[in-house]
Amino acid sequence: MKRKANINSHLSNDLMLKRGMRSIALREGDAIKVMRGADKGKSGKILKVDRKKSLVTVEGLTMSKADGTQKERWVNPTNLLVTRLNLQDPWRRKKLGTKGTGKEELEREAKEEIEEEDSDV
Repeated sequence: MKRKANINSHLSNDLMLKRGMRSIALREGDAIKVMRGADKGKSGKILKVDRKKSLVTVEGLTMSKADGTQKERWVNPTNLLVTRLNLQDPWRRKKLGTKGTGKEELEREAKEEIEEEDSDV
């Protein structure tokens, strides 16, 4: 049986207190901040998660190729800090609800996240 690779990263202090957990598996759409490396301090949303390589790509982090084109940069998830969760997945909302927050509160937060994303666009 193959073992699934969870791509985990630490939560920010306010999320840690709110959720009652220290780290969480990363998903596309989570907002993160880079804590270590050349791109330290930059923020963005996760675009792709590669479970085989245990790497993620972040919106706005690119590198230049020899021909001058830009390519997305893969980042190790241990160098990231989750600042906002993507709560659109009902399974994830349900899983987070078991750590001390009520179901109604999670649904309200998910609606607020969706409204924020719609207003940003």
